[in-house]
Amino acid sequence: MHDTPPDTLIRGARIVDPATGHDAVGDLLVRDGVIADFGAGLGRPDGAVMIDAAEQILCPGLVDARASLGEPGYEYRETIATAAEAANAAGITTIAVLPDNIPATDDPALVRALAGAGAATGRLTIAPYGAATRGCKGEMIAEYGLLRAAGAVAFSDGARAIGPAGLMRRALSYARGFGAMIVQHPEEPSLAAGGAATAGARATLMGLPGIPACAEAMMVARDIRLAELTGGAVHFAHVSTGEALDLIRGAKRRGLAITCDTAPPYFDLNENAIGDFRTYAKLSPPLRSEADRLAVCAALADGTIDAVVSDHQPRDADDKRLPFAEAAPGGAGLATLLAITLAQVQSGGLGLIAALSLLTDRPARLFGLEAGRIARGAPADLCLFAPERPWRIEAGALPGKAQNTPFDGRPVEGVVTGTWKAGRRVHG
Repeated sequence: MHDTPPDTLIRGARIVDPATGHDAVGDLLVRDGVIADFGAGLGRPDGAVMIDAAEQILCPGLVDARASLGEPGYEYRETIATAAEAANAAGITTIAVLPDNIPATDDPALVRALAGAGAATGRLTIAPYGAATRGCKGEMIAEYGLLRAAGAVAFSDGARAIGPAGLMRRALSYARGFGAMIVQHPEEPSLAAGGAATAGARATLMGLPGIPACAEAMMVARDIRLAELTGGAVHFAHVSTGEALDLIRGAKRRGLAITCDTAPPYFDLNENAIGDFRTYAKLSPPLRSEADRLAVCAALADGTIDAVVSDHQPRDADDKRLPFAEAAPGGAGLATLLAITLAQVQSGGLGLIAALSLLTDRPARLFGLEAGRIARGAPADLCLFAPERPWRIEAGALPGKAQNTPFDGRPVEGVVTGTWKAGRRVHG
């Protein structure tokens, strides 16, 4: 059990709630773990902790719809406790956690255990994905009904694509019966096998085995057709190419149950970041061309992309201190999620409310989570940040255990000065 947090009055903040479009300077009162009131001139409630938030932005706690936390099975890379530290430093209070741990989250008891482990931290809600196939091995469908009843928010095989078309068809049909969606890593497996970078001039120059960019669009095209066939819902994770986004855009226009997310590397970096064989920039999917990066930015702006996720894939030094082709793909993304997304606002590519919506209410609605909004009576999950305060991303100095950031050395603006979970201050 956690002690009841004290009443807190956050004063003079620019309060932004993307779910309603509210954007005004005012105060917000937290009492008994919920938002008691917000607006102009709330006075000075007796005994309340006062926080001066002038020239800062107060928004809902961020909702990260895709992350691996290392635990169970990979605690040497990250644990739930260290991930919570990194998440809170970026204003994240809710995380949808991938199922490809050891053991995979293919048992209802494991779903409940993960959710309970998040609650036990007192600083993070964990919303577990259920495994789409047993053991995330891509062979047999898992028990969706039992997993859903235990609290699974969706079904996925994590970083592994559901490759066989017949298997994906059955998964979509089965998940539909439980009102759930399949979250797909969109990459045609036989084209991606053995690849280390996007096929093209950069990979050729570096002597690296390439993955054709069309491997993403081919899987997206197939699964859109299977969604149409079955009436099922597909969510495409970390979409990174313009061709795939065009297909998704078209499917949405036709009214199909198709959604997608992307992650900061795919709108902030391109394949040139792997120069000098920087293994921290070896990701899955791999970094793309500048044309694809710009296409991702355009899809953020026009609403095609439904959420921005951290795509946190913790790796330790031994995973990355290898020749590029042999190093494990993946980047640490929790601590940098807000700052890199805010760079789109600072460049004029996104408005502030649109950017914060991609990090709060849109992913919350997509996955059916009670999070991502500022409303009277709602849990006081909050993020307070100074939007123009500069800092530099430095591997080795990030909160949490995982330090494998592809943004190492990048200057950014936007410092989280306070994070609250159910009214308790967990950062700042």
